[in-house]
Amino acid sequence: MEPTIFRFIFRYSLRPQLLLLAVTAISLPFLYVTLDLPKTIVNEAIGGHDFPKTVLGMELGQVEFLMLLCGAYLVFVLINGAFKYWINVYKGQLGERMLRRLRNQLYGRVLRFPIPHFRRVSQGELIAMIISEVEPLGGFIGDALALPAFQGGTLLTILVFMFVQDPILGTAAVALYPLQLFLIPKLQRKVNDLAKKRVRTVRKLSERVGETVLGVQEVHAHDTSNRELADFSARTGRIYDIRFRIYRLKFLIKFLNNFLASVTPFFFFSIGGYLVIKGDLTFGALVAVLAAYKDLSAPWKELLTYYQTKEDTRVKYEQLIEQFEPAGLLDDEIFADPPEEMPRFDGTLVASNLVLEEDGGLKVIDGASLSLPLSHSTALVGIGDGGRSGLAQILARIVFPTSGSIRVGDHQFLRLPEAVTGRRIAYLDQNSYIFAGTIRDNLLYGLRHRSVTERELADDVRQIREAFIAEAEAAGTSTFDLEAEWIDYEALGLEGADALGSRIVQLLETVDLAEDIYRAGLLSRVGTGAHTDLATKILDARTRFHERLSQADLQDLVEPFDAETYNTNMSVAENVLFGAPVGDVFNLDRLADHPYVHATLEKVGLAETFLETGLQLAQIMVDLFQDLPPDHEYFERFSFIEAEDIPVFRHVIRHAQSAGVGGVEAAEQRLLMSLPFKLTIARHRLGLITPEIRSQILQARQVFARDLPSELASAVAFFDRATVNPAASIQDNILFGKPVYGSSLAQQRINRQIDDIVDSMDVRRDIIEIGLGTQAGYAGSRLTAAQRQKIGLVRCLLKKPDLFVINMTLSGISTTAQEAVMRNLFAEMDGRGVLWVLNSTEMARLFDRIVVMEGGRVVEQGKRADLETSESVFSRLVKAD
Repeated sequence: MEPTIFRFIFRYSLRPQLLLLAVTAISLPFLYVTLDLPKTIVNEAIGGHDFPKTVLGMELGQVEFLMLLCGAYLVFVLINGAFKYWINVYKGQLGERMLRRLRNQLYGRVLRFPIPHFRRVSQGELIAMIISEVEPLGGFIGDALALPAFQGGTLLTILVFMFVQDPILGTAAVALYPLQLFLIPKLQRKVNDLAKKRVRTVRKLSERVGETVLGVQEVHAHDTSNRELADFSARTGRIYDIRFRIYRLKFLIKFLNNFLASVTPFFFFSIGGYLVIKGDLTFGALVAVLAAYKDLSAPWKELLTYYQTKEDTRVKYEQLIEQFEPAGLLDDEIFADPPEEMPRFDGTLVASNLVLEEDGGLKVIDGASLSLPLSHSTALVGIGDGGRSGLAQILARIVFPTSGSIRVGDHQFLRLPEAVTGRRIAYLDQNSYIFAGTIRDNLLYGLRHRSVTERELADDVRQIREAFIAEAEAAGTSTFDLEAEWIDYEALGLEGADALGSRIVQLLETVDLAEDIYRAGLLSRVGTGAHTDLATKILDARTRFHERLSQADLQDLVEPFDAETYNTNMSVAENVLFGAPVGDVFNLDRLADHPYVHATLEKVGLAETFLETGLQLAQIMVDLFQDLPPDHEYFERFSFIEAEDIPVFRHVIRHAQSAGVGGVEAAEQRLLMSLPFKLTIARHRLGLITPEIRSQILQARQVFARDLPSELASAVAFFDRATVNPAASIQDNILFGKPVYGSSLAQQRINRQIDDIVDSMDVRRDIIEIGLGTQAGYAGSRLTAAQRQKIGLVRCLLKKPDLFVINMTLSGISTTAQEAVMRNLFAEMDGRGVLWVLNSTEMARLFDRIVVMEGGRVVEQGKRADLETSESVFSRLVKAD
């Protein structure tokens, strides 16, 4: 990266900057004319006497001449404004383009940071620098040359005009500039020093906030929120102090500028007035000079502001460069394009005298050497860590050794571009990152290296795409099409997307994850985009399931949906809606708050009934739960109200008892009416929903669907036996009913029936495909640790790597399950290399070879039988395990 902001500007935007300068220079004569025309209008049109005047062969009277000059003045003002408009728009475009380039370069630098550097810099600090700290730089880059040229040119044009009118007034106009030029830089240097300190302090604050977010569990676990607030207060206090000092200096500079600028009119009025009285200066010239001076202050202030901005920007840019030039930055050649012929790794990987030093000279690996056959499985064990993780990361090319060499066949391993090692080597550890997005996106992440085909685009879309490419090239950013095909099926030995889907399912079974994805698919919504074949299969599965419900031993599993029957295993809200809400309009937890629902209850005469029922339910809940602690499990299992809401409902009950249920306030009525909607007859058995009320609820169900306004029609998908409900899950669509309360094994029995039907219809693969569309959550937060690790395994296996390095993963599952996954993985990697850093030495019996490390060195390597001597380090490890 360029060491200074102006070198960055000249390197990447010299031609646009020169164009801006040229247009600025062209605009200055027009500016001069707008300054001179007012004098001509006053002296020759308004105060002149020699009329008519001849202009372009036409004789004009005084009024016509005045109108001509005024019209000309308006035209030149318009032209001058057009120049300013074009210059400002072009500056903004150029600034944003260069800001995009700078962010791209900084982000590219982050991708080149050595992995150990990320332990010394926080993600919050990097995010703040790339996103927020560079934002002001974009505006400055657009102004870097054009603003001083335009404002300086404007200033000089006005000064020239003043000197032409009267040299004395011109001298008065510039008399105080030397004083400003002497004072302002001195004060600005102090502001710059404080600005540097402020930037460093804000970065540390960002780092601390990010650390608190990551460690918030510890904050709650140890009651240290007051400590964290005190620390945050101290840091923001330091920022406040710095900013306050900056404000004092900045506004002192502004005060001096304003004061000195106000002194100059004193000279104009006194000296100019004297010259007009003596007849040495025309009144029109004095008016023109005063008008010009009014315009003179703006460019001068702009230039002073520019100087302050330039210094602030220079400081920010230099500090950015310092942060993005860490020691050990990966060479550009590592990120070179892939070779035409992608090499494969086979034979033996030979590492010699590897050394890995951390900060302070601590040697994690100290002269390690080993031979790693790339057709066998190798276990890496040791006393303590022994440098095993560091060696695994080096052999996976995640980190680079301080010294030493690695060869694979004829290749210098450490010099190969990442385009080779990233495809031929897979690496997985316990912290394999899961990106926000679907599970499918995460599985395919390791296959998306570069777009391999171009999309077929319509003419209008192609024009948009071409414009994007042109702008991306101008900004020096990537032109790859995100919507194009990024998976090279040919390189994977697959015929297309269908074959890849089959491969994914196979690997999910390999790592024992297929069942989890299948369950996620069953619980996923069908969606409005479900293809006809899948919808037909779901309806067929529904029919088969309900045929099984007719069997005596299965009748107690599910209460089917029936538009004419009240479902006792559904809540009152579900019975009224009799459909799945789409979006949040008819959220079941807040159904009572919706005016259309309330109007429906009014139509069928249920509003008053729900108020009374709600009052009864509130009294029951308050009586039962008012003496229980807030964290009692009964609140979770049985209560319709939260513990903190009990005083509120107690007040509502007292109010209703004194004023009548119809006399309480509207907000209190909504509280009471919300309670009956939560009742489920089969679960709560309170006897509050009588047969008469059930009949009215069924009537409300019909009225709700019949009178639903067209603008609300898309907010609910009604249950219909003949169609698939797009807002419900696949499982709910198959059940087309509610599981019956009261049986602890009901869900297991339901699952067995659904699984049997799904397998008999051969639709498990379709459901797994839908399950792959499940959102993983931020950093995989919606997945278990074991699921995240297994997704990482499949992501790596999909690449078909020549060497798979696994660093102490699968810790989230049992030893038996680990062993099963290992055996499956060895079968999948047959003929290719596996290096596995083990937590348990006992597991080494499953591997072809064993490497033993101690103190950062490889002390033993070979087959298990060769290492099981009584004197070996490996034997001591086995005994200690």
